[in-house]
Formats: sequence, structure tokens, C-alpha cells
Amino acid sequence: MKVALQVTCVNDAMFPDTGKAVVRLLRRLGVDVDFPAAQTCCGQPMVNTGYLDEAVPVVRAFVDAFAGYDAIVTPSGSCAGSARHQHAIVAERSGDPALAKAVEQTAPRTYELTEFLVDVLGVTDVGAYFPHRVTYHPTCHSLRMLGVGDRPRQLLEQVRGIQLVDLPMATECCGFGGTFALKNADTSVAMGADKARHVRDTGAEVLVAGDNSCLMHIGGMLSRQRAGVRVMHLAEVLAATEASEGDSDGPAVDARAESFEGDAR
Repeated sequence: MKVALQVTCVNDAMFPDTGKAVVRLLRRLGVDVDFPAAQTCCGQPMVNTGYLDEAVPVVRAFVDAFAGYDAIVTPSGSCAGSARHQHAIVAERSGDPALAKAVEQTAPRTYELTEFLVDVLGVTDVGAYFPHRVTYHPTCHSLRMLGVGDRPRQLLEQVRGIQLVDLPMATECCGFGGTFALKNADTSVAMGADKARHVRDTGAEVLVAGDNSCLMHIGGMLSRQRAGVRVMHLAEVLAATEASEGDSDGPAVDARAESFEGDAR
């Protein structure tokens, strides 16, 4: 199987350890994953804001970069949702039959990480070790647009040493929503504060999610509150092993928490 990593803009710019974790995890499972250097944005920010015409060249760049792959794996329900559902809208609007045909090839082959692990590879035990009290936030696009369901929990439940606790009101939005956080800042902060309170109520050491954009928002709240709760992308937890725990190559959760200082939107 020819597999490509779509690392996403936010991970490339701010959270490169997440992309590295995906590669380590997939290689550990016997998957030889490529990183097409021509990849750029999936186009979601433009589509969500109504700039569909401006998204056409971005979607074209996506299908060109990932042409010929059997699977495109991304550690983001948000970006996977864009490729699977929004690209077809953009291609149809463009009036370019060749672009529409290319999207028909890439869209169904784009998987959010947990979908790829559970549905394509057929695994839930990925050999991870993470001895911490953890709670999981299901992000909106993964939950509502992709319907990943309980796949992330299936994977987390098999992690050795983990203590997984339920997050109250888990399916409520954290308030980030990309440009929503900028255009509706007061509402976004209020929603984020609610989510942070629910996280604190669990007594968890670590908050895990499948989208770093949401973790950036909630993590900023928790950091400002001096909550002592660290945030990590699900990929980094699944990539952790007993050998890497505490190693410089392992999940630097304390350092990540510091990176959110003052980042509440």
C-alpha cells in the first residue's frame, strides 16, 4: 500500500512533533509512509469563510501532491473532513471536469489517523505505553463531519498504563472553530472556558484530542488558569512506548504545555 502523510498547516508550522509521531507510529506498524513535499493547505480556512473560488488552486495543489497514493493519512479530523467533503464542492464550482475527477480519486482515500488505524489496518492495540490519567476531547469535525465515533477511544483503551477518564459534556464544541475564534472572540472564550472547566473536573493529567487547533485553544485556557493539565495530540500518545517514556524522543508533554502560554483565543 502506498501511503502519504498530509501533515496539515498548523502541525507543519507549530506542532511538528505530531507529524513525526504519525510517522513513528505507522512505521512501527509496518507502514512505509511518504511525505509529499509539494503539499500545502487543504483549503478549509478559505472554504469555511466563503472564499470558494480562492480555494480552487489550493484544492488543485492538494490533488496534484497526493495523486497516485492508496491512502492519505492526516492527524486532523478537520483537514480530513475538508478533503472528503469540501473539495468536491470547490471542484464542482470551478467548472473544471479534470479537477472534479481528481478529487473523486483523492477524497475517498483521505483518512483521519484513527480511521486509518482501525478501519484500514484493522488494529486497536498499537503497542503504546502512556502511564498517565488522560481524558479525551472529540473534536467537532471528527465527530460530526467524519463520524469517527469511538475509534479514538478504542485505541486509547488499549494503551498500556493509561487511566482513561470520561470528559463531561465531551461532545460540546471547545469554541475554536478556526476563524470563529477571531470573529466571535467573546463567545469563543466562553465556550473554551466551559471546556477547560470540564477538563479540570476530570482530574486528568493530560487532555488528548485529534486536532491540534482545538488543543491550542483549550490548552491556552488551561495554561492561563495554571490548571496543571497538559495537552497532547492523540498521535503522540499512540506513538509513545515504554522505551520512549521520559526520553528526549518521547512525548514532551511538559514542554508542550508551556507552548500554550498566553494562547487563549
